[in-house]
Amino acid sequence: MNDCISYGAPEPVFAQPWHAQVFAVTVALNEAGRFEWADWAARFSAILKRNGLARELDGGDDYFHAWLETLETLLAEQGAAMPKDVQDVHQAWEEAYLTTPHGQPVHLG
Repeated sequence: MNDCISYGAPEPVFAQPWHAQVFAVTVALNEAGRFEWADWAARFSAILKRNGLARELDGGDDYFHAWLETLETLLAEQGAAMPKDVQDVHQAWEEAYLTTPHGQPVHLG
């Protein structure tokens, strides 16, 4: 008799692809020596706490929005990614995906 229990496919670690991407970028920047993990954790904790004062956090998108906010703030303070530049790239990607025909790859102009 087989004692193995099958539970089906494992749950994904990240609910959305962008969650995994922002996590991976952050880890790579830390490993490249761009910041200390203890500093990152303190900043992230403060942003989570601040965001949680306004509303109850759900642990999904709001968690990773706080993660992204932490990363963007840290990189801006270092002069590596200024908010205006980040916003310009965001708008360019938004325009690109809104004007790309369905099923086609999205490219920045």
